[in-house]
Amino acid sequence: MLKKFTTADKFLMVAALLSLIFSEILYFQGEKVSATFIGLWVPSILAFGIYLKLINNS
Repeated sequence: MLKKFTTADKFLMVAALLSLIFSEILYFQGEKVSATFIGLWVPSILAFGIYLKLINNS
């Protein structure tokens, strides 16, 4: 299954996962505003990955 992913796909997935984990760490440390800000990066990173896939396929 991982053979279908390119290096860029893997990098973007790791970036989104790290953003999610860092956001949760900040949230449980009491930094709720910062956690929300960083948590909003996750869908943006994944959307950028989808955009790149669409550009490469056309």
